[in-house]
Amino acid sequence: MIRPELVCPAGTPSAMRTAVDAGADAVYCGFQNATNARNFPGLNFTVPELEKSVAGAHAHGTKVLLAVNTFPPAGKVDLWKEAVDAGSRIGVDAFIVADIGVADYIHRTHPDIRLHLSVQAAASTPEAIRFYCREFNVKRVVLPRILTVPEIRDMAAAIPCEVETFIFGNHGLMVEGRCSLTNYITGLSTNMDGVCSPAADVQYIRDDAGNMTTRLGAFTIDCFSCSENAGYPTICKGRYQAAAHEGPYYAFEEPISLNLSALLPDLMSAGVTALKIEGRQRSRAYVKKVVGAFRKAVDSIMAGNDPEIAALIALTEGQKQTEGAFKSKTWR
Repeated sequence: MIRPELVCPAGTPSAMRTAVDAGADAVYCGFQNATNARNFPGLNFTVPELEKSVAGAHAHGTKVLLAVNTFPPAGKVDLWKEAVDAGSRIGVDAFIVADIGVADYIHRTHPDIRLHLSVQAAASTPEAIRFYCREFNVKRVVLPRILTVPEIRDMAAAIPCEVETFIFGNHGLMVEGRCSLTNYITGLSTNMDGVCSPAADVQYIRDDAGNMTTRLGAFTIDCFSCSENAGYPTICKGRYQAAAHEGPYYAFEEPISLNLSALLPDLMSAGVTALKIEGRQRSRAYVKKVVGAFRKAVDSIMAGNDPEIAALIALTEGQKQTEGAFKSKTWR
């Protein structure tokens, strides 16, 4: 069994230091602009911050992967080229890319830096992945969260690159890189601007009884009683009224987090090269606890022991967790 790389989120310089200290083999991050899919206020790195952070991570033997995994609008590709060139100067270990034009630019201008295919590219067949490997020399693919472990095993045997899968965090039921819900509501695109439910468009309105209404732009997306915790203000995780249902219901996705801790041995034996933790927008406490738990689990498996996973339910969305499609596809 090959020792997998533990790939961990770094939304800020302090979160990167926390992930490194907690045992990350690699961290992934982005610049403070639309070139990455977590373009939120208060997150991500300036060029000087990333330069300092890369030096610190490398001093501890940790790799840094730069996400340039959104899709440039027509006529605006220079921002993505500038991000790639800056990452190259700084010395990142790999670029995580979704757009074929950006992939082509990296392949032609920075061929010595590894290219990883983002989950945003939604490449879920051997034919699609082999195309990226052949045309752009992709070294690793981040698989969409729609495959079972046996399907991942077959995929790993059929493609000429490394395989990375998510193991904790966002469930990701939407087709990766193809969500237009936020764009429909706010005019900003998750896929091109890196913004899902922009903070400036979110409103929380409390009534006299203590109940909370969440609005995104002009639309009400959920209502919470005073005994409930308010969920993420995203369209896909809101509750809605419909004639076919009695009362409000989760029309797209119920708030829940992916947790594949019980499937780690199966994923590793299936040929998964890298295990990815989602959560660049989460706190340092989240990063420390989740990374530390999976670091111990992977090390235990590699030592031939059963993994001991710390309870992570308190860090999941809605205090619920699932193995999603990885174990079965009955959720469909």
